[in-house]
Amino acid sequence: MFDEELASSDTCASVRHSFEKIGKFVSDFDPELIIEFGPDHFNGFGYSVMPSFCLGAAARSAGDWGLPRIDMPVPEETALELLDHVRRKNFDVALSYAMVLDHGFIQMWDCMFGQIDRYPLIPVFINCAAPPLPNYQRVRKLGQAVGEFARGLNKRVLFAASGGLSHDPPIGNIRTAKGSLKQRMLGPVAESPDERAAREARVKEFGREVHEGRGRIMPLNPEWDALVLDMLEQGRWDFFDDLEPGQVSKKSGSAANEILCWVAATAAMDACTPYRVVQKDYMPAPGWIAGVGHLAAEEIATQ
Repeated sequence: MFDEELASSDTCASVRHSFEKIGKFVSDFDPELIIEFGPDHFNGFGYSVMPSFCLGAAARSAGDWGLPRIDMPVPEETALELLDHVRRKNFDVALSYAMVLDHGFIQMWDCMFGQIDRYPLIPVFINCAAPPLPNYQRVRKLGQAVGEFARGLNKRVLFAASGGLSHDPPIGNIRTAKGSLKQRMLGPVAESPDERAAREARVKEFGREVHEGRGRIMPLNPEWDALVLDMLEQGRWDFFDDLEPGQVSKKSGSAANEILCWVAATAAMDACTPYRVVQKDYMPAPGWIAGVGHLAAEEIATQ
């Protein structure tokens, strides 16, 4: 997805350097378990049945955007224990033994390590793109419940989140979609390599238009992105609790609510331990249809 023809050399260098830093942060921490909150782009979930939340006890990667298609190392028993815990906390999270993880879950690991299955991982899907979306306060409280579970594991647990900040990719609307688009949104639909390549080429064309100073999609909103990163760093849950998904979409794009995943992961960290941010990078890349941001935080040691 990170086409170097659609971003300046400085942006490409900054993004690579930022991934190197956050990759080193993860490697130095050497997690025994990753709990990742991530979105989907109608590759694993569709409007035939669209849960607000789903936990994977087994999962494979979708293989979109040139990423490998493999089984992921999900620790089944721990995943089921986590599911039991959050359900006891009154979160009716769905369960999947065949979760498909697209680039929204997978790509960052490839960018960090050149592989996507380096560490055991429990995926927690959050519906960020197919209204009605869960509200921000509910997502924050789910993250806190996950953090409470992790606190009792006596393991090095990394909370991870992926998804864009401000960005407005061509998602579609199930109420107006027709033909193949509607079938894909109902999906997930098995695609041939040629069909997937054609669809991804269309997305790149939208990015090329923006890169060239034209286009049919909303521009990035760097001011909003900076505010979101600051509020996460400060743990300003009152700010996020007051957000409405519809307002976020109007302000920052059709997929801007993927910050729900960031809220869940940061709230999990907050429930597990006091934290401090050790990396906060932001690199707007209009041609990639993404406000690229990285936020890394570590435990504040207490006596």
